[in-house]
Amino acid sequence: WVETTINSTINFREGRMGFEWLAIGMFVGFFFILMSGYPVAFAFAGTGLLFGGLGWLLGDFDPNRLLLLPNHWFGTMSNFTLLAIPSFVFLGAILEKSGLAEELLETIGLLLGSLRGGLALAVIVVGTLLAATTGVVAATVIIMGMFSLPLMLRYGYDTRLATGVIVASGTLAQLIPPSLVLLVLSDQLGIPVGDLFVGALIPGLMLSGCYALYVLVLGFFRPDLAPAMPPSTLTSGELFQRSLRAIVPPVILIFAVLGSIFFGLATPTEAGCVGAIGACILAAFNRRLSWSLIEEAAHATAVVSVVVIMILFCSAFFSIVFDALGGKTLITNLLVALPGGKLAFLIVSNIIVFLLGAFLEFIEICFIAMPLLAPAAQALGLDLVWFGVIMAINLQTAFISPPVGFSLFYLQSVVPPGVRTSDIHRSALPFMALQGLVLVLVIIFPATVLWLVNLAA
Repeated sequence: WVETTINSTINFREGRMGFEWLAIGMFVGFFFILMSGYPVAFAFAGTGLLFGGLGWLLGDFDPNRLLLLPNHWFGTMSNFTLLAIPSFVFLGAILEKSGLAEELLETIGLLLGSLRGGLALAVIVVGTLLAATTGVVAATVIIMGMFSLPLMLRYGYDTRLATGVIVASGTLAQLIPPSLVLLVLSDQLGIPVGDLFVGALIPGLMLSGCYALYVLVLGFFRPDLAPAMPPSTLTSGELFQRSLRAIVPPVILIFAVLGSIFFGLATPTEAGCVGAIGACILAAFNRRLSWSLIEEAAHATAVVSVVVIMILFCSAFFSIVFDALGGKTLITNLLVALPGGKLAFLIVSNIIVFLLGAFLEFIEICFIAMPLLAPAAQALGLDLVWFGVIMAINLQTAFISPPVGFSLFYLQSVVPPGVRTSDIHRSALPFMALQGLVLVLVIIFPATVLWLVNLAA
């Protein structure tokens, strides 16, 4: 590391603008453009054009390298893994817009509401189920914020506990498969998405379990913060019938989608298509399927899919220029040569991803950081599935970290009057600590990720 830095400094002082310095300038320039609020896809493309042209003028960049670009783009369009993204987004959109997710939340709230902290526990259970169904954070947080937060406040829940549970549980969709984060990570790390799905299952359930244990302990020792609901006016027979209608079908859908992946019966893309069709069947069974519903879900799916593909196209152009200027090689060498080896690399990479998560969406982080971190992780001999799950947990933590965690703003957009922004931000702190605990456990015990992966192999 010292030798590389000294040599680059000598070249700079001698007046020779080397590949490394131009590449560093390109990366810094990209972040300045990004922080100005410019769309990330155009920031990628604009920076690539600017520094590619500058490198060509200085003789540091061969324009013939851009002949690889059509192959990159065609590979993106024919990537079977990425085809799973529209399927899972469409699945989640159908459940959200048909009201099935809302009914699921209400029913589980009735079942668990008589416990101290039962409503908060219901939010965690529903957050886990929706995460395993939709894979979309924004939809989950907004749904639960609209329907469960007023209910918890009405029955005397502490505002910070209520908002914190919603923010943390809604963000489980970042980690629990079929997570869009895992789909994008698998493409950027070059590993099978099925392995990432299997590997993330236990850590995701560990997070959910930690949240539930925290709520139960808090409800036991501080019942004033999480009181029990009055007994339901529904008879046991009515509640049973409602549970059969609202809970059992989504659970069967989850097992059909994830079970087919885990047992090798279908690829994630095929399972996503099955899930999308299953969601439509559930909506039709509840007499909520209509052309307007399908049109709204298709529009939401198209928006997400186009954003992902546009960023992929532009990041491929950025990557070719950056690699040609020696940027990837420089960063890989610096990361591999960090004092402390694998542990130092893990610490630095987690800090980088966490800081980026405070300002950027997960898709942007995956396309910016993973192409730089993955070669170093591979050179250090780290298991990329384990590394990918660690990054996904870190992204989830960054998603709820104040002051600019995206889940905080999703919830803030739907909270009732009287809920302060400061309360929402402070509510995330205990759950960030729980996520940090799970992250440390996964780093110390790789078997939490790799045991199921090896079992499914």
